[in-house]
Amino acid sequence: MSLPHAILTALLERPSSGLELARRFDRSIGYFWSATHQQIYRELGRLEQSGCIRALDSAQPARGRKKEYEVLPAGRAELAGWVSGREDPKPVRDPLLLRMRAAAVVGTDGLPDELRRHLALHERQLAEYTDIEARDFALNGEVTGQAGEMTEPARPTEADRLRHLVLRAGIDLERMWVEWLTEALREASAAPATSPTPAGSDGA
Repeated sequence: MSLPHAILTALLERPSSGLELARRFDRSIGYFWSATHQQIYRELGRLEQSGCIRALDSAQPARGRKKEYEVLPAGRAELAGWVSGREDPKPVRDPLLLRMRAAAVVGTDGLPDELRRHLALHERQLAEYTDIEARDFALNGEVTGQAGEMTEPARPTEADRLRHLVLRAGIDLERMWVEWLTEALREASAAPATSPTPAGSDGA
């Protein structure tokens, strides 16, 4: 995914100013595609120059007003073309996995503490994701109507289902990391602090 497509997605969901967009990246989109505020503002300028977005007219005075952007047809067509296109999976490049491989050569001294820190971070992220799921995608079997009678819950829209699916990917990924880190911590804590691989051993 590229930053321009992330911005187009966010603006199609809701026209926003640069500041609002940056805050939305910090709260939601940033969970799976991060960007600094400077990068977002720079990309907004490029998208505006290319005719993909435009600034909305504002009745406020120019001094100090927040410029809000909306997506133009060219921007929607660009995003739709990207959605229907092809892109290969990206290789995993995680320093922690390389560190584990290095520990097989030089030993695990100091590694358990780092694994515990990563485990705590992933447990915290998992808790945040599950809180969002409970808040925004509660799957109750019944809801109460205005008169107190039990009514059928509103059927989720396609957009709701797709957003929930993205969140579920995050939840499943964090659960995988929590499970893997728990096992890695158990193995690293049981291994001698210095247990270099014998000469000539290549491993996996």
